[in-house]
Amino acid sequence: MTPYQLANNTPLTLSPNFILPEEKRPNLSEVLPSDSIPIIDLNDHDIDYGQGPSPLVSKISQACEEYGFFQIINHGVPRELCQKALAVVTEFFQLPPEERAQYLTKDHSKQVKVFNYYQKYEGIGKVTMWSETFSHPWHPTEDFTHLLPTNPPQYREVFTEYAREIGALMDRLLSLMSQGLGLEKDCLKRKIGERPAIYTQANYYPPCPDPELTMGLPAHNDISALVVLLQMEGVSGLQVVIDGKWVPVEPVPDAFVVNIADQMQVLSNGRYKSVLHRAVTNNRLARLSLPMFYAPNNDTVIGPIEDLIDEVHPPMYRNYSYKEYMDEFYRQEGARRRVKEAFELQH
Repeated sequence: MTPYQLANNTPLTLSPNFILPEEKRPNLSEVLPSDSIPIIDLNDHDIDYGQGPSPLVSKISQACEEYGFFQIINHGVPRELCQKALAVVTEFFQLPPEERAQYLTKDHSKQVKVFNYYQKYEGIGKVTMWSETFSHPWHPTEDFTHLLPTNPPQYREVFTEYAREIGALMDRLLSLMSQGLGLEKDCLKRKIGERPAIYTQANYYPPCPDPELTMGLPAHNDISALVVLLQMEGVSGLQVVIDGKWVPVEPVPDAFVVNIADQMQVLSNGRYKSVLHRAVTNNRLARLSLPMFYAPNNDTVIGPIEDLIDEVHPPMYRNYSYKEYMDEFYRQEGARRRVKEAFELQH
C-alpha cells in the first residue's frame, strides 16, 4: 500500500510500516530559520573584468563551497513552462492507482519506474517513506518521448520542452562552476563525460496524518553530479544540513534549487560540497518536487581534476568508474549511505 492510497482514505493514524524508530524521527521543532540558503540572480552580469572571476562566478562558487545548495532566479526558463511541468507530473500522480501500478517496480535497472523509498532498521526491518517517486530519463536534444507515459496526454510534449530548457540551464551552471574552480568553462562537462546519465525522479508527498513519526525522504546525499530542482510553491519540505542543524529550503517564486552531488564533490577535490538533505511531510497539503539529475555514465572515470591537485591540496579521493560507485551505492542499500567516503584516500 502506498502513502498516496492511504492519503485518499484520510487515515487518522499511520500504519506501522511508515513509522520510524524514535531516534530517527524528524523532530520538526528543532529546524532553524531558512534565510541562510543563498538566492542568486543569474541576471547578474557575468562580465570578465580580466581581474579574477566575475561577481556571478564568485557567488556561485562561494555557494558551492559553503552550502552545496542555492536557489537561482532569473534563470531564463519560462514560468509558464515550469508550471506546466509541475501540473502534468501532479496529474500523473493523481491517476488511478491501477494505472500508475504498471510502472511500479523494485527493479532499479528499469528506465521508467514508480517506487517507494525505504530505510532498514535493526529489529524493525523496512520502514517505507511517506512518498511516491516516478523516475524516467530526459534529454535536452535527443528524442526520449517514447519512454514517457501517454497519460496525461500532454506529458510527452511538456517534458520535451522542459528538458530542452533544463539542459541549456545545466550547461550554463556547469560553465559557471568550472570557472569558479579556476578551470576552463567546459571542464566539468567534459569530466562528467559524454552520454551522461540524465534522469528525473519526481517525488510526490501526500498530506501525512502525523509528520513527526515518518519522513518523506530520509537524510541522504545525491549520487549524481548536479541537480536542478523545481519545488511546488507554497509548500515547504526540503531541508539541508548547515553547521549540523536542519535548515528548510523554502520555495521561492520562479526559482530553481541547485545542489551539488557526490561526483561534483569528488571532481572538485572536496571544494564543492555534496551535503546531507531530507524531505519532511506536513498534515495539510500535498507537495511535489521535480529534481532533474545529471550524472556520468557507467564507464566514465571520476576522480579529482588534476589541475586542482598540488602539494597543498593532495587528492582526497581515488579514481573510480561510475559503475564502481553505483555498485557501492547498491551495496549500502537500506542504510544511511556513505558512498563517496568509500573512495576517500588516507593521508
